[in-house]
Amino acid sequence: MNPTDAWHTDAWHTDAWYTAADEPELAAFGPVHVLCASGRGEPGGAEYGVSVAALYAVAGALPTPHLAPLEGRWWVEDSRPYLEVPRDQWHWHLFLRLPDDLDPAAVDQARETARPSGAAVDRVQRVVLTEGQCVQMTHHGHYADEPASLALLDAYMAEQGLARAGTHHEIYLSDVRETDPAKMRTILRQPVRPA
Repeated sequence: MNPTDAWHTDAWHTDAWYTAADEPELAAFGPVHVLCASGRGEPGGAEYGVSVAALYAVAGALPTPHLAPLEGRWWVEDSRPYLEVPRDQWHWHLFLRLPDDLDPAAVDQARETARPSGAAVDRVQRVVLTEGQCVQMTHHGHYADEPASLALLDAYMAEQGLARAGTHHEIYLSDVRETDPAKMRTILRQPVRPA
């Protein structure tokens, strides 16, 4: 099975978690269960690739593979604005959402089943992610063009009297290998609190 193609046929597209308007909006999300791998480095770099491969290896070994879109939470540990920080210094949690009713023991078993693949399966953990209140929108186009959409989110937060309350979250609705900007869609989501 090619996991990066398999999720295109899954029912994930009917879930509100994977839906956002084309303009900034408020949304709220309760806790969800995810497979998570953390690291540091540029998107698409070696460390990133090892973690993505590990996530898909474990997800593919679940009793009923549930291959949802890849997601990431990004941050920097630097006083500069994050877009000014070199990409090789970016930190991230990459994850794949799991069914809420999945037995936690199934993740441990899937990790062991996937171990012979050579993937770095020990990086992969089951985590509960609580998003809470957010502002979000769907970005259409290349990842390099996200700053324009992020500026719209920032302006919307200011208008609504909101401030950042957590790490920047991206959900890659199109295949992460896609290179045609006309086909690329990414949900940009930012947890918020009253300013």
